Amino acid sequence: MPLPKREIYSDIDIGFIANPITKRLSRKTNREAVKQSVKSLVLTDFYERPFKSNIGCSIRYHLFELFTPVTKQNMENAVREVIRNHEPRADLIDVLVEERQDLNAVTISIAFFVLNDPEPVVLDVILERVR
Repeated sequence: MPLPKREIYSDIDIGFIANPITKRLSRKTNREAVKQSVKSLVLTDFYERPFKSNIGCSIRYHLFELFTPVTKQNMENAVREVIRNHEPRADLIDVLVEERQDLNAVTISIAFFVLNDPEPVVLDVILERVR
């Protein structure tokens, strides 16, 4: 009896780093491809992608607000919404937002399952205030 075909996810590495031997662009596969995609979605603002103005996350709009429980909830909801709407390969488990006053930053921890992979993935994204 044949085994079920395991779906493989593949994306180009965002760094556009060429393999030194083959001179081809390197790829990210399976878990790493989905992690890269989720991070890219969280860090993308609305109207940043040409011809796809509806893709984005309003997370950066909340960075300069006072960090209150309402702000924290709004940030978590924005991350959940962008992942559910634009990343079908990720099955979201939880999103946690923590304020890091010592670093003047916010840490976002995103836990999700990649479809066809039994192990959960935890992705940490650190957003720093530049100005």
